Amino acid sequence: MGLGNTLLLGFIAGVTILIGIPLGRLRGSRPVLQLFLNALAIGVLLFLVWDVLSGAWEPLDARLSAVHEDSAGLGPVFGYGALFIGGLAVGMLGLVAYDRYLNAAALRSQEGGSGGSGFEIASWSSARRLALLIAVGIGLHNFAEGLAIGQSAARNDIALATVLVVGFALHNATEGFGIVAPLAAEGERASWRFLLTMALIGGGPTFVGTWVGHGFTSDPVSVVFLTLAAGSIVYVVCQLLGVAARARRMDVLALGVLIGMIAGFATDAIVTLGGV
Repeated sequence: MGLGNTLLLGFIAGVTILIGIPLGRLRGSRPVLQLFLNALAIGVLLFLVWDVLSGAWEPLDARLSAVHEDSAGLGPVFGYGALFIGGLAVGMLGLVAYDRYLNAAALRSQEGGSGGSGFEIASWSSARRLALLIAVGIGLHNFAEGLAIGQSAARNDIALATVLVVGFALHNATEGFGIVAPLAAEGERASWRFLLTMALIGGGPTFVGTWVGHGFTSDPVSVVFLTLAAGSIVYVVCQLLGVAARARRMDVLALGVLIGMIAGFATDAIVTLGGV
C-alpha cells in the first residue's frame, strides 16, 4: 500500500478521539454525574494499561520462549527486560517529577506575583494539567498503534491494516473522553482551543506513528513507547482515583469503572474477531 493511503488510514484511526472531546464543554453537571464520568475514564484507562502492557510484553515473551527451546541466549531477554522496566519507570516517575515541577512553579508564580504567559502550564488548574498528562500517555500509546498500522500497510496486508484501523478508531473514541474526564469531574468548562490541543496531543501520534511504521520496523521502539505509555497512564489512574475517593461513593465509582473497562474490552474484541 502506498504512503498516501497508509497515512489516510492513520488519520482515520486517530481522528475519532474528537468524539469524546466535546464532553469537556459540560457546565454545571451534578456531583453524582461528575463522579460517574470520572470513574468511567478510570475504567477506560485501566483497560489501556492492560492493552499496552500486553503488547509490550509480547517481544519479551517471545525471547523467553526461545531460551526455553534452546534456540537463543539470555542476552535479548535482558535487553528487552531493561527496555520494559526502564520505560515503565520513566513513564511513571517522569510524570511525578514533572507534576511536582509544575506545582512548584505555580507556587513561585503566586508568591512572586508574576504570571507570565496566560498559556503557561504552571498557571493551569489541576484538572487541566491532569487532562494534559492523560493526553500525553494516550499519545504515546497511539504512536505505538500507528506503528502497527504502518507496518501492516507496508507489507501490503490490507485486511490486517483495515481491521487495525477499525479497532484503534473505536479505542480512540473512548480515549477522547478519558482526556476530558478530569474537567467534567471538576465542573470546569474548557475552551475549544484547549480541547482541540489535547485531542491533537492524544490522537495526532497515531498519524505520526503510521508514517514512521510504513518505512521502519522495530520491536525495541514499540516496547519503549508502549511502556512509557503504561507508566504514564498508571500515574494518571492514581490521580483520578484520588479525585474519586473524596466523594465517598464507592457504588458510583465501581459502576463507572466497570462500564469503562467493558467498553475498552468490547472495542478490543472487534479487533480480535477480525483475526488479529
